[in-house]
Formats: sequence, structure tokens, C-alpha cells
Amino acid sequence: MSAPGRRRTAVQRAGLLLCWSLALAMVTAGVEALFQPGAAWWSLAWPAPWCLTPAAALTWGILRLREKGRGRPPGDGHNDLPAEDWDQAA
Repeated sequence: MSAPGRRRTAVQRAGLLLCWSLALAMVTAGVEALFQPGAAWWSLAWPAPWCLTPAAALTWGILRLREKGRGRPPGDGHNDLPAEDWDQAA
């Protein structure tokens, strides 16, 4: 989570979308496997999160590469690492 009063970056929002779409995809797949709903709309609804997940992953990856390409740590300057150690932090 980000600190109170701090805005989320586009990378963080894309990461959240990726996590939640994957979680929703797993839940809908479980519902499909266990209950096999017969509603007409279900055949369109349950694969939708699986389609959203790769798009969110691609978006997050592109935004993350762009953020790393700037050559400076993300965030607002409150870093725990010196600038020279940032590239090797993870």
C-alpha cells in the first residue's frame, strides 16, 4: 500500500488491475467448474477476466519498463537506497 496522502503512479494502478483481474479470473473459473451456471450472460462473463489479465500484464510491463528507463527511482524522493544502489535493489 502507498502511504496516506500519496498518489498512486500509473505503474501501481496497472499492477493493481493485473492482480485483481487475475484474482477475479480464478474465482470465475472456480464458479464455472463447480457450479456450471446456466445463465445466458455467464458464457460471456466468466472468460472476460482472462482476456483482461494479459492486457493488464502488457500494460504494466510497458509502464514499468518506461519507469525503469528514466534512470531514477520511482516515488517522491523518500528512498531507502542510495541512488547508486537502486539498479541492483531487486
